[in-house]
Parts: sequence; C-alpha cells; structure tokens
Amino acid sequence: MVRIPHALWLLLVLPAVGCQSSWFDWTDMPGLSSFANAEEDDFEEEEKDEFVTKADTPFIGEYTTVAGLNMITLEGVGLVTGLDGTGGDPPPSGYRTALLEQMRKRGVTNPNEWLSRPDTALVVVRADFPPLVKPGDEFDVKVRLPEGSKATSLQGGWLLETYLAEAAVVPGRGMMKGHVFAKAKGPVLVSAGSGDDEDLAGVLRRGRILGGGESLKSRDMSLFLRSDYRSVRNAKRIADRIGTRFSEYNRHGIRTPLADAKTDQKVELRIHPKYRDNFPRYLHAIRKIPFRETTVARRIRLEQLEDKLNTPATSSDAAIELEAAGTEALPILRTALNNPSLEVRFHAATALAYLGDTSGTKHLADAARAEPAFRVYALAGLAAADDGEAMVLLRSLLDEESAELRYGAFRAMTVIDEYDPYVAGEPLPNKDARQFQLHVLPTAGPPMVHVTTYQKAEIVVFNTNQSFRVPFFARAGKHIVVRGEAGSDTITIARHEANVAKRQQVPNSVPEVIRAAAEMGASYPEVVQMLVQAGQQGNLPGRFEQNALPEAGRGYVRPAEGDNSGSSSTVGNRRTAPNLFRIGEEDDD
Repeated sequence: MVRIPHALWLLLVLPAVGCQSSWFDWTDMPGLSSFANAEEDDFEEEEKDEFVTKADTPFIGEYTTVAGLNMITLEGVGLVTGLDGTGGDPPPSGYRTALLEQMRKRGVTNPNEWLSRPDTALVVVRADFPPLVKPGDEFDVKVRLPEGSKATSLQGGWLLETYLAEAAVVPGRGMMKGHVFAKAKGPVLVSAGSGDDEDLAGVLRRGRILGGGESLKSRDMSLFLRSDYRSVRNAKRIADRIGTRFSEYNRHGIRTPLADAKTDQKVELRIHPKYRDNFPRYLHAIRKIPFRETTVARRIRLEQLEDKLNTPATSSDAAIELEAAGTEALPILRTALNNPSLEVRFHAATALAYLGDTSGTKHLADAARAEPAFRVYALAGLAAADDGEAMVLLRSLLDEESAELRYGAFRAMTVIDEYDPYVAGEPLPNKDARQFQLHVLPTAGPPMVHVTTYQKAEIVVFNTNQSFRVPFFARAGKHIVVRGEAGSDTITIARHEANVAKRQQVPNSVPEVIRAAAEMGASYPEVVQMLVQAGQQGNLPGRFEQNALPEAGRGYVRPAEGDNSGSSSTVGNRRTAPNLFRIGEEDDD
C-alpha cells in the first residue's frame, strides 16, 4: 500500500476546506452564534445538525432595528365656531395668513369678517399621527388658542374641517408645510379642571377632539438591517423567514406573506390581523423568529423552551419564543396550562390565543380577575382569541368590582364584535349626525357610569336601571340645564338661549337623560360635563369613572415556594402596552 506523506495530506485536505469558505459570510454573523448562518444546502443534514447544536440560534432581532412605530407630529390652522361670545379677531400672524388662504380656497366670502366674529376663534390644531394607521382610521386631535389671541375660551366650540400636515412655523416666513397626512373636525372637549390650583383660564384655551382626526394615508412598519449585516441576501432571508411564519389570505384566497424585502437594508412589514390591537407583541414575536436553524437545533431549542415555560421566572420569554415558532409549539403550550403556577398558565394561554388556539381562554379570564399586573395583556389576549367562549368569559368580567376590569372587558368585547347586541352602541344624537356612542349594559354588578376622554367618544352605563338621586341640578354646556325635583320621578331638560326656549321631561333614568340632552343639542363634551357634575355631587347611584383602563408595567410578587420567599417582577412596560388599551399623553402646550 502506498503511504501518503502528512504534508501531501494537508495539500489534499486544505483545498477541500477552502472550497467550503463560501459557507461563511462574516458580515452576516453576530458573534459565535453566527455558525448557524450557513447556507443550508452546502452540507449534508447530519453534518449541519451536529455542528449547529453546539451554537446558539441567532434571531431576526439581532440583525434589525424597527422603524415606523414613532408618532409623527402634524399641525394645521383651523377655525372653531359655536362659541358663546368667547371668540375674537386674531392678531396678524403666520397662522392668520395660513387660515385666510385656506378659507379662500374653500370659497368662503369675506373671510376676515368670519374671523372677527365673537363666536369664532382661530386655533392651532395639533395631532400625534399614530403608527400602522390606514386611510379612514381615527385618532385624537388637540386644539389651542395661539399666543396673543383675544379669544378666552373654546368651551362649546366645534372645529371646522381642516387639513393636517408635517409643518413648522419659521420666523419671518410663516408656516412651512410638508405632506398632508390627515384632516380633522369635531366638538372640542375642554377639561373641567381637577382642583383649586388649576389654571382655569389656561384650561379653557385648549381642548381635545376625540377621534377628530381622520387618516388620509397608510403608515407601515419596517425592519432595517444593521449596517454590518446589510445585504440583499440577508434582507431576503429575513423577509422569507417572517413570511413563512406570518401570512394572510387575500380576497382571492391566495396566501400572501406579510414581509417584503424592498432594498438591501429595508424589509417592509404588514401587521397580521391577530395583532392589529397589539402590535408591540407582533414586533416582539417577529424579533424572536430564528434567522437560520436546522431541524435538530430547532428540536433541541423547543425542548429547552418547554422547561423554561414551566418555570415562572422564565415563562414570559419562553412563551413569546414559542409563539414565534408557530403551530409546532402548540402541544408544549397546551401542556403548560396544567402548571400549578398562575403566571405560567397566563403566559401559555396568551401565546395560544395569538396562535389561534382558544384552549387557554379560561386561564386568561382567571388571570385578568386575579392579578392586576397580568390584566392588560390577558384582556388583549381574550380580544385576540375572537371566539364565542371568549365573549362569554369577558361578559362575566363585566360584573366584577374593579372599574378597569369591567371597562377593559367591555372594550375587548367590542373588538371581537362591536355589533354584538350585549355591547352594541347607540349613536347620539342620531346615526346621521353621530357625535358619540351610548352603551347601556344589562350587567349584574354594582352600578357604574364610565366616560372616555381619549380615543373614543363613548359613554358606558353598567346596569340599565340607574336613576339620578334627586334633588338634582347640573348643566350640559352654557345653554342646557338638567333638573330633578325632590320626590319626582321625572327629569326636566331645558335649553335657553337668545330667541330659543325648549323644554322636555323624561323618566328619571340615566340613559334617558343622556339621550334627551343629546337630542336637545348637547355635544359629547357637554354631556360629559353634566355627568362629571352629577358624580361630584353624589347624584349618581354608583361610581363615576373616566378612562379606567388596565395598565402595563405593574409589579407582581410570585407566591413563595418551600422555604423561599416570593420574588418580585414587573410585567411589561408602557411601551409594550397593547394599543387596544393605550391612552394619549396629557396636553403639554
């Protein structure tokens, strides 16, 4: 037998090793985990599996950053009408010039005369344009009187339609406009103040229009590859991985992936319907999709995740990673529903809900009821479950004591089916001129009236048989008076203004009085004003609540086990709050 020298062996072997060098692309690889970034067709399956099982799986989140989740500040100049003598002629400014130009384009004759009237006021309109909106979506709008305005109050006013654009006021050049993104109009909600130290004059000079903004454009979310991993190949790989996990069927029944590689750095995302009301979780799941992983490595990772899921301290991260894995993880998540820990069951049930599996919905309701730290995510999970059992469970939560649990459950139900007879709203004053929605729920819990001053103009009355405690006197704006005499079972609503006098008597019922006030011309802010007064005076039979929504980022203490005291943890944070339950920031003008 011919013996080959060791040196010759090296010459024969090294070229073979070198021909595999194309398998590596160091610019693609985050640290040692990059060994998993091989082209999968360059090795036999057995060789790859043996190699990758010794390395960590790299995830898409290691390669990318997110764009498109920021708020875009929009501005415009508008005209508020319907003021009760608190308006005034605005002084010369860039705002006035811009508004006059807008009025002329709309064909308004004598625009200066309109601006000088005491029932009108020039206002600066501002909005935070939210992410992932589509044309027609609504959002809140802020209005304020500019410096130097002679107007004193926006109470009772109505903003006429105005366009909102990226804009800035440049000294000496007036208002410089960018692209128009939205339009806005509606009744101005002015804060009632919260104490003796409240600057009432300042409060009356600004307000909010709930859902007054209407989007004219779409905003999508994008992933951008980090510069050191940027390449056409990597962008396509990431889009393919996401598209394999997340897709939807178009109107022709064709499956379409929800990610497209647009450039060597940008991957455009569309949101999956399951996550429309919780896009922070969607993003979290996408970031936990493996960039590359072999069959054996995936099997080993899922086995490790099963152990982590059943350990309370690591169950949150394990659940989202299993959710990102897709239907393959369903058996692991279902088994965890039998875990004695409420925390484990909650995280497993949440992941199952977003995977379209409703076997954990009861555990989500239990978590929402038992632990405030889990509540906001459990209710969002029930909304995502989108089935009859979830609706039944949510309905049972409407009878609980907690105001945020009751209203949160109601909002989740409207996401599943806003036309369900139990929660369907009644447009007031009527469907053709809707200003707000009235929901009257036949619940069995304690009576409560809830109003919102963010996102939605809606009043929810929990328990149908609510009557005002008399004697009762309140105002709905400057011109409408609501009165109930002691011992009377009726309420009188009267409107008094120049040359107009209307009066109506209705049964002493909270919903009936709200309807009558709206029919008499009271706007949503004015009806809210009436209810605020009734609540402060003790005229309501139960609680009066505003914006009672569950919060993200609450602390949670795990039950003690054995000789160990319970450890504490914070569940999520404000940035991870489902958009279903987010509220805006207070005015900072």
